[in-house]
Amino acid sequence: MTDNIQPPPEHLSPTEAAHFRRVLGRYPTGVVVVTTRHEGELHGMAFNSFISVSMDPPLVAFCPARSSSTWPHIRPAGKFVLNILDHESEEISRRFATRGIDRFEGVAHHPAPSGMPILEAAIAWLDCTLEAEHDGGDHTIVVARVEALGLREGDSLVFMGGAYGRFAAAR
Repeated sequence: MTDNIQPPPEHLSPTEAAHFRRVLGRYPTGVVVVTTRHEGELHGMAFNSFISVSMDPPLVAFCPARSSSTWPHIRPAGKFVLNILDHESEEISRRFATRGIDRFEGVAHHPAPSGMPILEAAIAWLDCTLEAEHDGGDHTIVVARVEALGLREGDSLVFMGGAYGRFAAAR
């Protein structure tokens, strides 16, 4: 038995949004931009709620806010690319999180096998089709089937505690 037992940290209700955000903000996440072309227009948005779901079939998920003005333009295309950003792409992440601008202005991209845009700033990309959507409170849980994917060498952009950083894997 030890005398160094610390009391548990203060705890609050998860319904206190600011505290909930601070707690979850301690979990570092990658930064992903979803991109598509629909009715001749390019659309894209940044987010950090992204996970792998299944290897067989290859499924991933991400969670756009129900209040998103962009997801309604991406959904009808039924196809999109999930671009995992490299560590030098903070500006692109911020650009794709900003409302009311042309998010693709000055942003280099090329077509995926589906024809959807892959950002040059992506360290990895997944060319996907929409598989399913589920209610997730104030967000929608989007499940996507990966049809093609690719990667290049480098480090990933991460987000934690309201700030961007870099993750470099031990080599």
